[in-house]
Amino acid sequence: MDTANLTREETAARSAAVSVRSIRVELDLTGAPERARSGFPTATTLEFASTVETTWLDFIGESVTRLVVNGAEQEIVYDGARIALRGLASVNTVRVEAVGAYSRSGEGLHRFHDPVDDRTYLYTQYEPADSRRVMACFEQPDIKAPYTFVVDAPSGWEVLSNQTAAVVDVGVGVQRVEFAPTLPISSYITAVAAGPYLRVDGEWRRGEQHIPLGLFVRRSLSPYLESDEILEVTRQGLDFFDESFAYPYPWGKYDQIFVPEYNLGAMENPGLVTFTEAYLSRGAATQAQRAARANTILHEMAHMWFGDLVTMKWWDDLWLKESFADYMGSHASAVATRFHDAWVKFAANRKAWAYQQDQLPTTHPIVADITDLEAAKLNFDGITYAKGAAVLKQLVAFVGDEAFFEGARRYFAANAFGNTTLEDFLVELSAVSGRDMSEWSRAWLQTTGVSTLWIERDADGATVLVQSDARPHRLRVGFYEHVDGRVVRREQIALDIHDERTRVEFPDADLVLLNDDDLTYAKVRLDEASLVTVHDLLSDVEDPLARAVIWSSLWNATRDGELAATRYTSIVRAHAPGETNIGLLGGVLANALFAVRHYVTDEDRQHEQRQWVEAAWSALHAADAGSDAQLSWARAVAAASAFDDVRVDDLRAMLDGQVPEGLVVDPDLRWQLLTALATTGHAGSSEIEHELQRDDTGSGRTAARRALAARPDATVRAAAWHAAWTDEGLSNDHLDAEIAGFRAGGRRDLVEGFDEEYFDRILHAWRSRSIELARRLVAGLFPAMPTLQRVDAWLDEHHDAPAALRRIVIEQRDHLARDIRVRAAQAQSASSSATVL
Repeated sequence: MDTANLTREETAARSAAVSVRSIRVELDLTGAPERARSGFPTATTLEFASTVETTWLDFIGESVTRLVVNGAEQEIVYDGARIALRGLASVNTVRVEAVGAYSRSGEGLHRFHDPVDDRTYLYTQYEPADSRRVMACFEQPDIKAPYTFVVDAPSGWEVLSNQTAAVVDVGVGVQRVEFAPTLPISSYITAVAAGPYLRVDGEWRRGEQHIPLGLFVRRSLSPYLESDEILEVTRQGLDFFDESFAYPYPWGKYDQIFVPEYNLGAMENPGLVTFTEAYLSRGAATQAQRAARANTILHEMAHMWFGDLVTMKWWDDLWLKESFADYMGSHASAVATRFHDAWVKFAANRKAWAYQQDQLPTTHPIVADITDLEAAKLNFDGITYAKGAAVLKQLVAFVGDEAFFEGARRYFAANAFGNTTLEDFLVELSAVSGRDMSEWSRAWLQTTGVSTLWIERDADGATVLVQSDARPHRLRVGFYEHVDGRVVRREQIALDIHDERTRVEFPDADLVLLNDDDLTYAKVRLDEASLVTVHDLLSDVEDPLARAVIWSSLWNATRDGELAATRYTSIVRAHAPGETNIGLLGGVLANALFAVRHYVTDEDRQHEQRQWVEAAWSALHAADAGSDAQLSWARAVAAASAFDDVRVDDLRAMLDGQVPEGLVVDPDLRWQLLTALATTGHAGSSEIEHELQRDDTGSGRTAARRALAARPDATVRAAAWHAAWTDEGLSNDHLDAEIAGFRAGGRRDLVEGFDEEYFDRILHAWRSRSIELARRLVAGLFPAMPTLQRVDAWLDEHHDAPAALRRIVIEQRDHLARDIRVRAAQAQSASSSATVL
């Protein structure tokens, strides 16, 4: 048995037997700046009651050096993941002294040396189960306790944790910081950060409440910290949630820290929220990027209640925090900040993630069956986040805002600092809404799959609204007319449907839009007349949310092979230059390139690729100077030019400073342009090295690695391949760079020779690497083969492979199968059309 992979059954048994009173964690980080030092001393003292004589503590590190149980030294029995505890009494004090390992994978205590100024930065990331890489603990969400952290660190460093510092002792070159005990929390949301971070202070006041606010960032990135805007959104969020939840913010302070080489968007550690530095632009940034950052700030803030105050008992009910936070991020953005169009981007982009995930053979209910930690790690997906949020949006439409929020208030009051399951929330919501929520739960939380809605005529000529699966939907249907150069809603009808076929009476309209206002979770199809209107007039649709639903409908139909990819790209070329909502535009541009690379037939791809590069180039020059659209199209040009070198001279000119008026070519865009040139063979190592000298930063070094690995040379791609699999010194970001370089430009001729080796390597990688890095390798290097035979053979031969590994391979197989299926359908359609002609 892999003892690092904790199961639901054994952790349930442990929590039934153990009740923790307090945990004290002492960390010695004084040696962190020494690069040769791989580990750090860590000591944990736990006080707990027990009804059993034996149990275990979780720890993954370099070594365990001492174990004391109730004052007596005990023989250390440690298998690399678990420390055996024996001879326990009814009340116990256990002390574990050990050596933890500094991380380069973003799991546990991550260490980063900034190449700009050679300063060292540390931060922790634990979800779902990596606090055991820093301290000995009971690694499960339903064992909560007050934590006291004591950290030794170099003098002059900021030292941070969930609570404020209670005692600071400064010595010669070192400091010891003891933090106040936390309120009862789970191990995975404890946090520590240390380093010479720049600090910006603020505060939030409401009535008698006063919360100190802090922002932290590496010093070399401090010029890009938009502290005023971030603090403004933070205050707006605290105002909103304080009023909406009627439960005062309980965690004392609200620090937010931007950290390097981060695996996630953000993490909700109470009192110390961590964010990826990707939310700090090193130059130009669109409003869509700022809106995404605000959404994430509010998402994490919602977790202070949904997840931190009240925590799911086990990872089956991960939705009790992530679905709610995803919903609240958009809702709070729309009503409490200047980003009022948050639901627009959600409709077209966020839900696309859910629709994709829900059509995979590995899809699962929102309330999932999570048997172990490996399964939990992979369940942070489009179902748990975006589908859950979309279903909650429909629930709010069903029961009303006030009932939903009153149910949440009662849920917090009843379960504060405790652990819950689905039933605990439904009880409160049923009580306040007066509705039995069990039927809704069965229909939406405990089933899988996404319904498709469309209109057709029955044998009598009547209009029928059809759904592929019988589910209850509350939705609206919009009827749009083309008037004076605008496409405007003339009428809207609200419907509740339950059956697969529902007769309806609809008025005539130029455009009939199912799921107008995007209330329900379903793919919608346009009838042919509406599709003609969209093809000709999409840019003239005034309502951005209506355009979001239309763009989503077009993309889903393309992915499903019902709308020709070339028709989709022609609509994008015609109407994306007129798309005024930048959040929508970014998603459409990404989808267009994906359609060209994956869904267009082999015979048409080169032509479509050239058309897309030229369309993006034209739109770049037609966009208003200095606009978000101009920047978005510049990025699209760079992305598309990695597959077609028709604009190679223009890209080089842009790098030399010849850019459209108003366009800011910041370091990140420069790297995109240069990587496109390198991928097509028009830039070499000397030019990449020159650019690195210009931008010798953490981001610059990662980008240079990607560009070097992208050069179209067989030996270069082979080197990237072997580095990815064998160089265990690569950080998470550098591993991604090698993978991206290996795959760059879609050059199967350079990489197809590694197909067989991929299947030989993945099982060993899964067993020998951390789950985060193994996941990146297995998904990132999956070969884009022309058939499914080899992957099917591996699956047939490896029924006993770890379930989480099989899930990743099955999902990648399904993506490949969709590519093959859609291309084949389009080739057949083209052949049929030619025969008819």
